Amino acid sequence: MAIDSIGVIGGGAWGTALAQTLRLGGRRVMLWAREPGTVDDINVRHVNRTFLPGIALDAGLTATGDLAAMAAFDAILMVAPAQHVRNIARQLRPALRPGQPIVLCAKGIEQTSGRMLGDVLAEVLPEQTLAVLSGPSFAADVARGLPAALTIACRREEIGRDLAERMGYRQFRLYWSSDTVGVEIGGALKNVLAIAAGIVDAKGLGASAHAGLVTRGFAEMRRLGEALGARPETLMGLSGLGDLILTCGSPQSRNMSLGRALGQGRSLAEILDGRVAVTEGVYTAAAAVRLAHDKGIEMPISEAVHAIIEGRMAVDDAIARLMQRPIKAED
Repeated sequence: MAIDSIGVIGGGAWGTALAQTLRLGGRRVMLWAREPGTVDDINVRHVNRTFLPGIALDAGLTATGDLAAMAAFDAILMVAPAQHVRNIARQLRPALRPGQPIVLCAKGIEQTSGRMLGDVLAEVLPEQTLAVLSGPSFAADVARGLPAALTIACRREEIGRDLAERMGYRQFRLYWSSDTVGVEIGGALKNVLAIAAGIVDAKGLGASAHAGLVTRGFAEMRRLGEALGARPETLMGLSGLGDLILTCGSPQSRNMSLGRALGQGRSLAEILDGRVAVTEGVYTAAAAVRLAHDKGIEMPISEAVHAIIEGRMAVDDAIARLMQRPIKAED
């Protein structure tokens, strides 16, 4: 099928950045946003002052507050916050055509059910073709047209390759994969690990501790991926290791900056109260730990982050407990 027009669900930073890069690639694009002010900003001023300030948007990018309008497009990008994906998919379902591609761009695990978002969409939208887009990419970089490389996964090869070709352009390189589970796990778990990386940074534990954390965090990602059927090479790629390195390495990451604030002694409520954008790792931590327990997998870093977020453990105590775990073989 030809994919020439794309609807983007979600007017946050990442949704706006993806809509912008699709316009730069010559696609017809419309973005749905819940906030009337964001819709007005994009249509009238060609900016998104709330979620992506300081970046001029293509004048051909339009926005709407009518969710059903997304169904008119050849493909739809689901960029809503992870915990809202189910509800938005339910609202959208009556307007969709069978087989219409839905590209999951949200990164997280549903907190209430502990299910991967791909499974949520397969349940709510069983007649749609699911794809997953993830990889190392900050919204501001992508919106400015800076080079980025991501993975797009779809089990139907012809659609996956078509999406990669039609959504990409010279500054936005997409690699195709059939491993939707692996691509999704990398994007979800790296947010939890980035919170831990921010804590390490704030506590001044040094580059060695940071490298150790990222490496052992990647081991947790691989263990969970193996249990859920992901391919190891997917997690070694852009959507796994690549995104982990980026998100754990820059305070530009919302999750890492939240971890830094926690490490500086601020409360979670205080941190979140000052933010307009969702920090997905806060919600994914609980779901990831639940999945790990269900699968009998050890994920001590993720468990420590979850305990800190819930207020059950102080930051210093969590660090001490991780360093005092029993010695074991690395593999």
